Amino acid sequence: MSFIHASADVADCMIGEGTRIWQFVVILVGAQIGRDCNICSHVLVEGDVTVGDRVTIKSGVQLWNGLRIADDVFVGPNVTFTNDRMPRSRQHDFVLEETIIEHGASIGAGAVILPGICIGKGAMVGAGAVVTKNVEPHSLVVGNPARHVRYLDDEAL
Repeated sequence: MSFIHASADVADCMIGEGTRIWQFVVILVGAQIGRDCNICSHVLVEGDVTVGDRVTIKSGVQLWNGLRIADDVFVGPNVTFTNDRMPRSRQHDFVLEETIIEHGASIGAGAVILPGICIGKGAMVGAGAVVTKNVEPHSLVVGNPARHVRYLDDEAL
């Protein structure tokens, strides 16, 4: 059975067994959230978002349309995802770019992920990094713009 805090605003969407939705979370119609996830307080999930199983989304994160998060992903507090490369006020016909976070990836607090990016399987994005291009699987990236530091040991995942 899932847990949805009384102050959360959860529309008609798919929420997997064992998932916990905490205070002041807003989830829009059509979103898909997997099993055994932890969606912390003050998170917004738009309708064209897919979240896999055993995912942790920490506080202060917005998941915009076009975001695809695989299983076992960690998204740190105040991570910023984007889905429009050229945003303008009142422009409703923008080109939505899909962003993919692959299995087992971790994104540190305050990182910024530009649209159309793929963060590879088991990769780690350091806190505060600004990711402007794809991140290779099992890669550690840090900085602004994010740059490859080293590959991570598979056993550490």
